[in-house]
Amino acid sequence: MSTPDRLIEATQELLWERGYVGTSPKAIQQQAGAGQGSMYHHFAGKPDLALTAIRRTASQMRETAGRLFDGPGTAYERISTYLLRERDVLRGCPVGRLTMDPEVIASDELRAPVDETIGWLRGRLAEIVQEGLDQGEFTPLLAPEDVAATIVATVQGGYVLARASGSTDAFDAGARGLLALLAPGDTAA
Repeated sequence: MSTPDRLIEATQELLWERGYVGTSPKAIQQQAGAGQGSMYHHFAGKPDLALTAIRRTASQMRETAGRLFDGPGTAYERISTYLLRERDVLRGCPVGRLTMDPEVIASDELRAPVDETIGWLRGRLAEIVQEGLDQGEFTPLLAPEDVAATIVATVQGGYVLARASGSTDAFDAGARGLLALLAPGDTAA
């Protein structure tokens, strides 16, 4: 693996673990096994490297979610697959956690890929909900954008509750509860 890739991967891990403020250039260099000269040869500084790492993390998250969203099954099944997929719940969302970092939120440049990814996620979920509505799978009372926002809020909130309790139970319960609310059923009853 090239030195720039090692630096980016190390920064991705450290941002997820410690946030921007807690990620020092020295920690990045140590984790990457790279010297200070290498870091500053490839990147203008910590903000430049962090932006590259955040963009890569956001891209990887969109790629993973996109595969699930584009997979087989009904709209409900694809949403279920997304909610119930294997994830490191107690570590939290590598993108969502950045919203809690004051330095990321204060920087339009660092915040942009986070905001774009959350917007993309909501947009893709709204499309899937609309597909379910078009197929008669969901109750016609559902507003796709509102349901998409609810799904994202359930996932992100589930991460927070799980981390607070040290258990995945809250995340799992939130996902199950949301799926129960969305479950296609006999709307004629």
